[in-house]
Amino acid sequence: MKSRAFLIPLAATLALATAPILAEEAPDPSGIDWPGFMGPAGDGHSPETGVTWPEEGLPKLWDVEAGEGYGGPSLADGRLFFFDRVEDQARLRAFDAVTGELLWTSTYKTRYEDLYQFSNGPRATPVVDGDLVYTFGVEGMLRASRVTDGGRMWEIDTTKTYGVVQNFFGVGSTPVIEGDLLIVPVGGSPKDSPAVSSGRVKGSGSGIVAFDKKTGKEKWRSTDELASYSSPVIRDVGDQRVGFYFGRRGLVTFKPETGKELAFFPWRAAKLESVNAMNPVVVDDKVFLSESYGPGGVVLSVSPGKLIPARKDKGRRGNLRTHWATPIYHEGYLYGCSGSSAGDAKLVAVNFETGELAWEKPGLTRTTMIYADGHLVVLAEDGTLMLVEATPEAFKLKGSMRLTGEGDSMLIKSPAWAPPVLSYGIVYVRGKDRLAAYELIPWTGEE
Repeated sequence: MKSRAFLIPLAATLALATAPILAEEAPDPSGIDWPGFMGPAGDGHSPETGVTWPEEGLPKLWDVEAGEGYGGPSLADGRLFFFDRVEDQARLRAFDAVTGELLWTSTYKTRYEDLYQFSNGPRATPVVDGDLVYTFGVEGMLRASRVTDGGRMWEIDTTKTYGVVQNFFGVGSTPVIEGDLLIVPVGGSPKDSPAVSSGRVKGSGSGIVAFDKKTGKEKWRSTDELASYSSPVIRDVGDQRVGFYFGRRGLVTFKPETGKELAFFPWRAAKLESVNAMNPVVVDDKVFLSESYGPGGVVLSVSPGKLIPARKDKGRRGNLRTHWATPIYHEGYLYGCSGSSAGDAKLVAVNFETGELAWEKPGLTRTTMIYADGHLVVLAEDGTLMLVEATPEAFKLKGSMRLTGEGDSMLIKSPAWAPPVLSYGIVYVRGKDRLAAYELIPWTGEE
């Protein structure tokens, strides 16, 4: 039986949130930390088992107010880290992951104003690695803080340092850890570049920048590709380590240890305000990309220095047109949200190799999801949490609940755009102004 016992004493044993977390016994291996966007591997997969959905819905463990922003939480060693904005302060908070007790708060001033009057808060998820937690603000402030008390270790204003021209919706990519490096989609431009609305912004060789994760010292910079809202993923392809970044114009592959660009594949709608936002989905030596405003989806074969379409179109590119949510791969099929608006969005299952549609379910609004125990944990932007069987046979709904609070007022208000997070049996969901924790895998107290 999965155990949550090693997490429960956290708040009590954190003397002023500075003591190390010590477990009397190792946690059950079926439970995992969720230290960054889309989980440890950036693919939305959890190995946890024992998922249930009671007839009365999932029990709520705790909830807390959320400021501006769209990003979800990250978790490590019993702490939950949550990054948002209140007035002119970007705010990072740490909570006890089980009880919701606030451990500490760290802030800095921000002046960001969204060009399209969307939220002025951060989009990127905190990244936890060892004794540091990294945040990448919507205005471009990259910061490393101590997990124990939120104290700043180093920070870099990437907008100022690399000449970043404010994108339509600010900074939206989450960095990734690779060995001793923090790899960040910066998207720098030459000084005196025109506004993004001109469509003439060029790169200056700092599309992706790697920093020493302990000191913040730049280790390498690479590519003229400008930043998108996708986050890098690092995978083994054959006998080499390969980085994948779905930038503003298309996919860049690179060597994560040096930054050397390996290949580029253009994939973007003609519309200037279009967006590349999903993480590349890498399966062995193939990678899936998709967007919602133009060409749709494509599978590429990956080899040294080459990215080649792996199949002929056959009119199936449009079966999975992702707006921002990364699809989930499972046993030869992709499950994801297709469509650019709440009204036309559909949850779909498509064959990874052929693009053939297995099933579709309209009417759910736009959705994000993760995989656990043969199921998709799906969060709709309207605040509905669902459990759907991960099967190409048909859309099989196993449970659904509107996340309501006391007095039947909405707890998770629209828009709920961050994907769910699952760690040690608890699923965490973020809406417009609340973050809430629900028990998805029951804990009986047994070891």
